Amino acid sequence: LLASIGGIIAFIFKPLGWGDWKAAAATINGLIAKENVVSTFAVLYGESAETVLSQVYSPLAGYSLLLFNLLCAPCVAAMGAIRREMNSGKWTAFAIIYQCALAYCVSLCVYQFGLLFSGKPDIIGTITAVVVLASFMFLLFRPNKRKGNI
Repeated sequence: LLASIGGIIAFIFKPLGWGDWKAAAATINGLIAKENVVSTFAVLYGESAETVLSQVYSPLAGYSLLLFNLLCAPCVAAMGAIRREMNSGKWTAFAIIYQCALAYCVSLCVYQFGLLFSGKPDIIGTITAVVVLASFMFLLFRPNKRKGNI
């Protein structure tokens, strides 16, 4: 079942460098609890997960995978706490989607710029990463419309 779901959504993670069903399945399990990412890889690759992972994924793809899983939405228990504190399903959904989108954008930029600097750029991915980075910079440095308010 997990392989089926991972296979369906794996293409989403292709621009991040780890678009196979196993990494997608581990990421899905990471939404249940972050430590499940490691245990899912251990189950899928067996006892030699560490050596197999270094052969399957490049260090850049591995770093992208780590960034995504560290920045994306927290575990189910934390999502429940967000729901309880916000007292709104809409705001909870927004918070979860925002965290996942931010994680995706950061991982995309890291992987695509890493490819660019290593001399193996993906043109469409690099252009997308430049647009995402420009959007981040605009949001970071845009003028404050409410100068008098703190």
